[in-house]
Amino acid sequence: MGNQTLKVLAAIGALLVVVSLVIAGCRGAQPQPTPESKPPTAVPEPTSPPEPELEGDPVRGGLLYDKWWAVSGVEFRAEEHEEEEEHEHEAKGPTTDHPLWATQSTNTRSGGDTWRCKECHGWDYKGAEGAYGSGSHYTGFPGIFAGKEKPAGEALAALKGGTNPDHDFSTVMGEQELIDLALFISTAVIDDDALIKADKSSQGDAATGETLYDEVCTSCHGPGGNAINFSTLDDPEFLGHLAPDNPWEFVHKVRFGQPGWPMPSGIANGWTEQNVANVLAYAQSFSPEPALSGGGQLYDKWWEVLGVDPPTEDNPLWATQSTNTRSGGDTWRCKECHGWDYKGAEGAYSSGSHYTGFPGIPSAAAESSAELLSWLTGGQNPDHDFSGVMEDYALNALVTFMQEEIQDITAYVNPDGTVKGDPAKGREMFNGGCAACHGVDGKKMNFGSVEEPEYVGTVAAENPWEFFHKASFGQPGAPMPAGRALGWTMEQIADLLAYVQTLPTQ
Repeated sequence: MGNQTLKVLAAIGALLVVVSLVIAGCRGAQPQPTPESKPPTAVPEPTSPPEPELEGDPVRGGLLYDKWWAVSGVEFRAEEHEEEEEHEHEAKGPTTDHPLWATQSTNTRSGGDTWRCKECHGWDYKGAEGAYGSGSHYTGFPGIFAGKEKPAGEALAALKGGTNPDHDFSTVMGEQELIDLALFISTAVIDDDALIKADKSSQGDAATGETLYDEVCTSCHGPGGNAINFSTLDDPEFLGHLAPDNPWEFVHKVRFGQPGWPMPSGIANGWTEQNVANVLAYAQSFSPEPALSGGGQLYDKWWEVLGVDPPTEDNPLWATQSTNTRSGGDTWRCKECHGWDYKGAEGAYSSGSHYTGFPGIPSAAAESSAELLSWLTGGQNPDHDFSGVMEDYALNALVTFMQEEIQDITAYVNPDGTVKGDPAKGREMFNGGCAACHGVDGKKMNFGSVEEPEYVGTVAAENPWEFFHKASFGQPGAPMPAGRALGWTMEQIADLLAYVQTLPTQ
């Protein structure tokens, strides 16, 4: 190929390059396809900040649900009862009906009972749809079970009258109490149908429940569940009544405790719902019969036991002695004439400010019921007639006490007040039961005044015979368990007394 030909081919190649560049440039200048249009981004609506979580104690809320004034200590005293009662352990509840009470007519209770959450909504929390769907407790009000697992704030609003202004408890409870109650409703309410059968019997295992009961409950309620009477002497209520008759109440109290008293909460102790069902099953086997007659407390202060006002005038027999200068109610106390050791002028009250010269009652065990009743009703002495202030059931309880329950304390307490007991054993007893109410140093409860305190150690040191009696039979008008009903022997009570005499007296 000649040079001329090569030049021609080179020129053609250069021309093709130029054409391709022009074409490429034209293509680059062409409009590009527009992307599909997108809808504008939605602007979120402004939202309120989340409600803060409520902080409180749902176990305390369960106690408030039962009887809130016994937990909060709020007093609703009538003017004529302004003075503190000796050994009073519970605040007085409202005396007028709850505003909502007038909207129902089937439940005839009044006053404080109408303010108890449980009275409207039931121990099973189901109100008219549950155990209170009939009977004397029926009100027709709904339960609170629907509030379970809902925000506690909803329950709190309802408690403040948000759903009904007549359901406003903020006038009688503080903010924290209302929060605790709301938390109870939203987090601690359970379905009792899983624990209790339709016939009221427990779904639990009694043998397992016995072990739990012995570990925790027996130190106060006794091996037979009858060391504390929840009701009156003529119509007593022990665990043997409560567990089979109202298992829903039993379950609630086991889980949360007793308002105003140091009864432990099963929830706080880590008990499961099945544990509670097991204890219920065991308690349903208890006898409803009392362990003691109740006469020991009548001997101490009968009007506290019977729930009546104390006498204001002296006992007719009081004028026949002049050494004891007490007056009014004290002159009607059996112990004031016959002594804590039951020996009257022959025993611990043979001298001192309590001396009256009246005889004791150690020979009462040898007398018949008819003879003792004759003494109590004025048959032997018209000035020793208690039939005008005590009904037959109380007089018969005193007879039983004198015939069957009095024992000779002098075998354990010396004339100088020292005790024949083992304080080391007594310490175990005290810490295992008594300390819950009296405190580990015995100073949690003051029976006297700020100026002149009187603790359990004071009583043990200054009047060991009184201590022995109260440890045996309990404190009138208060749910102190009777040691004899707990199964304590006289030797064990002496051991307890020996230890308590080592506790502070001031």
